[in-house]
Amino acid sequence: MSGYEKRLTELGVSLPNAPAPAANYVPFVQVGDIVYISGQISMDADGFITGKLGDTMDADTGAAAAKTCAIGLLAQVKAACGGDLDRLVRVVKLTGFVNSTADFGDQPKVINGASDFLVEALGEAGRHSRSAVSAASLPFGVAVEIEGIFQIK
Repeated sequence: MSGYEKRLTELGVSLPNAPAPAANYVPFVQVGDIVYISGQISMDADGFITGKLGDTMDADTGAAAAKTCAIGLLAQVKAACGGDLDRLVRVVKLTGFVNSTADFGDQPKVINGASDFLVEALGEAGRHSRSAVSAASLPFGVAVEIEGIFQIK
């Protein structure tokens, strides 16, 4: 078990198999030592985590949904690394999309669910730059979608 995966286990997190793309795109693209991970949507063992922030969902529940996106991102990174998550050097950047009402302003608090989890799981390698933006809707009505850029060795 890799060092990162050991830490995930300590946190009670088991990485799922990397989900297959839902349309005509690839789950990740590697250019040199940089891996671009396609957007991962909020979902858990029960299926999609749906809702609109500022209407049917509050920021804390949205942050929990964002954490599931981060877990999906790590699953894709593991796949990009041939199953060896210890090849991960660092998280470079996240772009988070929050399905929210026009007057909802806590997008950063929602995406903190992913950011805080990545730092907790990966330490300094989990610190990253980030954008957190509102979206009028997201695929399947999910609450959050996050894409990421990662450096690997």
